[in-house]
Amino acid sequence: MAEVMRAIEISKPGGPEALRQCERPVPSPGAEQILIRIDHAGVNRPDALQRAGSYAPPKGASDLPGLEAAGVVEAVGPGVTRWHPGDAVCALLPGGGYAEFAVTHQDHALAVPDGLSMVQAAALPETFFTVWSNVFMRAGLTAGQRFLVHGGSSGIGTTAIQLANTLGARVFATAGSPEKCEACAELGAERAINYREEDFVDILRAEGGADVILDMVGGSYLPRNVKALADDGHLQQIAFLQGPKVELNFAQLMVRRLTISGSTLRPQSDAAKAGIAADLREKVWPLLASGRIAPVMDQTFALEDAAAAHARMESSAHIGKIMLRVA
Repeated sequence: MAEVMRAIEISKPGGPEALRQCERPVPSPGAEQILIRIDHAGVNRPDALQRAGSYAPPKGASDLPGLEAAGVVEAVGPGVTRWHPGDAVCALLPGGGYAEFAVTHQDHALAVPDGLSMVQAAALPETFFTVWSNVFMRAGLTAGQRFLVHGGSSGIGTTAIQLANTLGARVFATAGSPEKCEACAELGAERAINYREEDFVDILRAEGGADVILDMVGGSYLPRNVKALADDGHLQQIAFLQGPKVELNFAQLMVRRLTISGSTLRPQSDAAKAGIAADLREKVWPLLASGRIAPVMDQTFALEDAAAAHARMESSAHIGKIMLRVA
């Protein structure tokens, strides 16, 4: 096995130009870890936040960006029973996905679903772990409920629309252009709302309010989300593109019995992530294997073009997932 690998590192906090190609030692799998020879890796907003210096890796994680990948198990550490060298997997990573090899806990990897390519499989972990744990495990979305997702054309949004629609919810989504709204509708949103032209609060209130809202915008959206909720509704916050601070009247939460909760995926414990993976394996992977849902793919860049991939993501021109070709 090679001792040195190609990788993309963050030379200093800054814009996409801060990403540069380098060589790093191939990591060794520790107890209950697997080493993956990466075929493709996903590009996600947290990668850009880390590059900008505002999202530090958790203790013990690689300083290289990259939170998801697909490839082949190259080696296993002590205590690994789930996987063997040669197994095709996609995996949630603590970091290090922008490289030819990465390590992760054995329970954070899932088999590549039947019928999906490696690049499609690499697009799954970060968004599916995030959407499933927040919308279904935490917020408890069920069939027949009204669900609103902001950023419906993003990787998170396209995943959330498909899962909620397939599992019987009424789906509403916001997006910033007619093209993006059309993409949301094609994925199963009964109402795609162009936030530049329409008010999602008025539209949801006319429908009776949203039972669950998934939001990554924050800022001015927070009080508007509260207004858009149905009584007993649940707002699930996963990011703050507009910032985390805002004035909010909490009396509405009490009178209308609302719930606001939030989570981030990366700092959670190995056991918590393993629990999400087990739920996905049982309830979602069969939907992928049957073709009922599939990742929406935007554009794939070579590993050495990671800066261009980040620039595309931060332009918000993409629909679905942006990927890096590593192999």
